[in-house]
This record gives sequence, structure tokens and C-alpha cells, in this order.
Amino acid sequence: MLPSPAAEPSPTPDTSSPAHVFVIVLENRSYSQVAGSGYIGDLVAKYGVATNYHGVSHPSLPNYLAMTSGTTWGVADDGWHNLPAGGLGAQLTSAGVDWRAYMEGMGADCYRNGNGYALKHDPFAYYGGQCPSQVVPFTRFASDMSGTVPRFVWITPNLCHDGHDCPNADVNAWLAQTVPTILSSDAWKNNGVLFITYDEGEDSANSVLTIVVRANQANQRSDNSYDHYSLLASIEDLLGVPRLGDAAQANPMTDLLQVRPSKTPPRLNASSA
Repeated sequence: MLPSPAAEPSPTPDTSSPAHVFVIVLENRSYSQVAGSGYIGDLVAKYGVATNYHGVSHPSLPNYLAMTSGTTWGVADDGWHNLPAGGLGAQLTSAGVDWRAYMEGMGADCYRNGNGYALKHDPFAYYGGQCPSQVVPFTRFASDMSGTVPRFVWITPNLCHDGHDCPNADVNAWLAQTVPTILSSDAWKNNGVLFITYDEGEDSANSVLTIVVRANQANQRSDNSYDHYSLLASIEDLLGVPRLGDAAQANPMTDLLQVRPSKTPPRLNASSA
């Protein structure tokens, strides 16, 4: 059961930055394959939806890199690439913004695949060739949500729950357990925002569903052209850090966020932090 937004005469733009930003990344579905499906369909009917959002490449890894550094680094496969230190995680750490990335199925070693965990879906491990201490197993998620919640929370489900190896029904069931935990937290209720997106679509346009979940938000559709660089730009604007790489030229999803940044932050190289 989704929490009902508080009634208000008409939504007005929120010019303050959310205290917390949450991101869930799912796998390998085009917009038309999931927009009306189960729990995802419930979210689509209640919150903000980007109807013209696209992945930036194929296969998975370059899309995850785009979301966290503003560039694909020319990567066109899912293999190991020891990229320069930097990216969104290092940028937030340098800015004093606490963050955590929850990886379902991950053991003590973020470089070891297994138990549904796939390194190619953990972009933070690629920058600088080391696994940041902020990358933790998903088993910590529930207790963290009832305690001190980081300002930025990234969630990668396992290979079944993200849709990579399992049907939409499994994704919906996992979301129906996980999303309410976020939406019942004080962190989200206090002007937080949750982004749910897919890494890539299966159609020729690489179209993916992206949902923006905020309290007191009227159901809204945006036909503006967005992609993973738009997502990164939105995250960085909301957390008050400069945009990395191609996020500098991207359009942030301000219509769905009801947030209007006063100015565009300066561009940083993807390796800067």
C-alpha cells in the first residue's frame, strides 16, 4: 500500500534541496514493457514519470558509468576497466556529503561476483581500482533506514530482483518490499526524493522508464528528453555539488522534481572530485 500524498490545492515548485536522494537501478526493460506492470504501475500512476527518457549506450556497464561520472569512458562491454579515481562517490566524499551504495548479494569483496551480485552493476568499484568503504551489502539497508540515513543512497538489487535474470513479477515483488521502507523513513518524508530507473531498454530507441517519487507530489508526466546524464545532473544539483562530465550540458529533471536551481553548476572532469 503506497503512502498517500498530503492533499494540497495545487503543487508549487519546491526551491529547497532534498535532504536525502535515493536511487534504485533496475535492468534491461524498455518503457513499454514495465510502465503498466504491478507495483511499478502503481508508482507510475501516483508519482512523476519521465516518458521520454533513454539509456545512453549498451550493454549495462557504460550506462552505470554515465550515471555516476558523466561519461561512458568509451567502455562498450561489461568487463573490468580500472578507471581513474573520481566519480560521484568520491565527489560527494570530498564535499562532505555522506553516502552509501547498497549492493544486494555482495559479500565482503566487491570484486567477487556471486549470490546474485554482479560487479558490472556496481559502478563505484571501477573508479581508482578500489572498493569504497561506502559500498556495503544490502543486508544493512533495513537497519540503516531506521537509523541515520546517508544523504545519498544508491541501491543495486541482485540479478533476479533487478530484472536481469527474472521476470517483472519478481522485480515488482522486491520493489513492493523495498520502496515502502524508503517512503516510511523520516529521511524521505523530510523533502527527500527517490529515483527509480533502468540501465537500458530493449527497443531500438533505448527507452527506459524513470520514476521520480516525492512526498506531496501530484501525478505528473514529462515528455522532455532525458537520459542518464540528466539523472546525474539532477542528483548533483540537489546535493549541491558541481556536475561531472556530460551532466554539465544535460537537462535536469526539474519539472518532475518541482525544483528550479538558481544557476547551472560549473563543469568538472569526470575524474575530478
